Amino acid sequence: MNKLIKKTLKLILPIVLGGFILYWVYRDFDFAKALDVLTHGTKWGWMLLSLVFGVLAQVVRGWRWKQTLEPLGAFPKTGDCINAIFVSYAASLVIPRMGEVSRCGILSRYDDVSFAKSLGTVVTERLVDMLCIGLITGVTVLLQFPVFTLFLEQTGTKIPSLLYLFTSVWFYIILLCGIGVIVLLYYLMRALSFFEKVKGVVLHVWEGIMSLRNVKNIPLFITYTVLIWLSYFIHFYLTFFCFSFTEHLSVLAALVMFVGGTFAVIVPTPNGAGPWHFAIISMMMLYGVNATDAGIFALIVHGIQTFLVVLLGIYGLVVLSFKKKSTAFTA
Repeated sequence: MNKLIKKTLKLILPIVLGGFILYWVYRDFDFAKALDVLTHGTKWGWMLLSLVFGVLAQVVRGWRWKQTLEPLGAFPKTGDCINAIFVSYAASLVIPRMGEVSRCGILSRYDDVSFAKSLGTVVTERLVDMLCIGLITGVTVLLQFPVFTLFLEQTGTKIPSLLYLFTSVWFYIILLCGIGVIVLLYYLMRALSFFEKVKGVVLHVWEGIMSLRNVKNIPLFITYTVLIWLSYFIHFYLTFFCFSFTEHLSVLAALVMFVGGTFAVIVPTPNGAGPWHFAIISMMMLYGVNATDAGIFALIVHGIQTFLVVLLGIYGLVVLSFKKKSTAFTA
């Protein structure tokens, strides 16, 4: 019964957290206007072009993942790597961060790739992604430092006084997000403790982590990494041209919001729902977009991009369902 309760909480709490933040952000929102913009005020040509880059980012991530598996003596089909990525993103909508586990399970099932070793390569990917986020953030902060300072002041995270800190609603939203991240880290540590009890698994995971040292074509790996993050950014930036109230925003403005949104999705809610909206709306208002239009932008863009993730996940599952499963499940 306790295990059932824990599993239920792991499923429900992220949804509750995201739902609460969404409710607060959109509690007095004019949804009729958002629907009108969606049906009559959205330039779908730009939106479709944006989605192309969203797909490209996931495809290239599949290519890069295959490259990191090769030093381990694992040679899964390229299509399986890509479809596993598609499914992993969709799985994370149900249980945040579940995708990392699900994609390793897919390759183990269909390509005889060691689950533990592939999990190690995923850890390596995440470390590389963290480095990329750090570099992008550093450059962006240097270029737009006054904007970040103003954002921190208006959201109550730059503390002019303790009184202001505890009376800022935005501070409590950020606090909830921080708690969510801590809970996620707790469950990851619990998972690691479980793996340590399984003989040989940790060694396999470490072997996967160190696979980057033996990647044959480092320039290609770097190219894939740059292309992934460039595609993510273009995927977001092109959505500015979908609406009359955001098409005037600069590349630097998009970069600031991209960084804010990237950190927001770390919070364990389905596809960053709630924290992402809060970050994008708050930052967009700093560039002169009114609260209603910023809310419309966040609602429509996040909704369509999430729908894309769902569609790709379904596509990946359908394609994989026609494949013959491996006769052995490799740990």
